[in-house]
Amino acid sequence: MPLEQLNPLAQRQALHTENMTVARLILKKGAVVPTHHHENEQITTVESGSLRFTFPEQEVTVVAGEMLPIPPNVPHSVVALEDSVAVDLFAPKREDWMRGDDAYLRR
Repeated sequence: MPLEQLNPLAQRQALHTENMTVARLILKKGAVVPTHHHENEQITTVESGSLRFTFPEQEVTVVAGEMLPIPPNVPHSVVALEDSVAVDLFAPKREDWMRGDDAYLRR
């Protein structure tokens, strides 16, 4: 899978199947995924580093070896607290990414 440069601090590899998307994100310290939401259920597994997720009611720090479920349509943002690698699973597949409708990741 090709490595896609989203912005100066974030890269992504994504694989779309009939029913789900699997994405590997490589985030440099300080990378920000701005507040967004999507219809997809999401599970994030942090392979290395640490990420801080901000939800309307709380903040959660996820470190290497931990997983975080995110229900559909819940607004959230992410900050890389250190250089990090995460794998995201989405169901259903990310049709918006397939259309190229992911400008929020490219800022």
